[in-house]
Amino acid sequence: MQMTSQSPTKDTRESTVPEDYVTYEAFCAHLSFHLCPPTQPYLVSEQFSDDWSKGQVSPSPAFVSLNFDPVSPKAYLIYSSSVAAGAQSGIEECKYQFAWDRWNCPERALQLSSHGGLRSANRETAFVHAISSAGVMYTLTRNCSLGDFDNCGCDDSRNGQLVSNDIGVGRAGHHLSFLEAISKQFVDALETGQDARAAMNLHNNEAGRKAVKGTMKRTCKCHGVSGSCTTQTCWLQLPEFREVGAHLKEKYHAALKVDLLQGAGNSAAGRGAIADTFRSISTRELVHLEDSPDYCLENKTLGLLGTEGRECLRRGRSLGRWERRSCRRLCGDCGLAVEERRAETVSSCNCKFHWCCAVRCEQCRRRVTKYFCSRAERPRGGAAHKPARKP
Repeated sequence: MQMTSQSPTKDTRESTVPEDYVTYEAFCAHLSFHLCPPTQPYLVSEQFSDDWSKGQVSPSPAFVSLNFDPVSPKAYLIYSSSVAAGAQSGIEECKYQFAWDRWNCPERALQLSSHGGLRSANRETAFVHAISSAGVMYTLTRNCSLGDFDNCGCDDSRNGQLVSNDIGVGRAGHHLSFLEAISKQFVDALETGQDARAAMNLHNNEAGRKAVKGTMKRTCKCHGVSGSCTTQTCWLQLPEFREVGAHLKEKYHAALKVDLLQGAGNSAAGRGAIADTFRSISTRELVHLEDSPDYCLENKTLGLLGTEGRECLRRGRSLGRWERRSCRRLCGDCGLAVEERRAETVSSCNCKFHWCCAVRCEQCRRRVTKYFCSRAERPRGGAAHKPARKP
């Protein structure tokens, strides 16, 4: 499957901003994880890569135009709230998926850029873009299915699911296309570069949207006399967002590294070569340009804290395989010992309801054992840390 390309058309309308519109700066402030870069917004139109390769991406007015006709200021406010909530849910999912990895989706990484003005382009950046974009697409779709938007919604009988009375794409498919376009306008407009990193970020944004659509389940119910299937009602059902996150985590592990020629720069020919390269890669796959640093080690320049002092898990019936191996991954493979610490926790227990109307609990103390990566108790003769193969 080739990469879907989108190309900008210049907006010739007057740059008068209605009072009720959310400005770009206000919208960025609403996204608490700093998804927006500190720069002017850019218009994104339907064929990005063609005009992008020619250097014809131009600044917009003081707000990100949706280019939907008509889109009222009220509708824009509704969409921006869903976008902000969706992006935040994407970051929360990132933290969950990488909680027991060497790179654990730290706050500084969520700014999608590194120090010195050079944006990182490794597989972790690829995941952040994909999961953020997926969160936006997911929340827009969910809110549409709940009837939060005037121009899309669902059959009430299907309890908030996108419904089609057609066996084909039907109305639900049209809703998805509309929501995908809104997601692109908000998320892709934040990418203002015209180099390989910009193309990589846009590709991974698209992979995030594809992940939401790809994990939706299509279900049909027959209607007719005596169980016959004279007509069918079909609907698309969103999975739990955790399923989308797990899907993208798999894509992260299989992310493709793109090697570009040294001459592929910011010229028209260079941008064309970059666009051709990314068009040849499926938009369902994550891509990156650079290798990841060694996350075992502290690197103040990159804002990395290393794994020393990180907690890991060893025991517990409910632990998954990845969690059970976290001490080896975070400590042992990074040249650190596992330090056992005992602590006492106090929590409410033996709660009872008393008429009327109070719940009274006892305070129970419990001794727990926690495990941390430590350099202090490293056994003698232990092997020196070797650079990790995978972050």
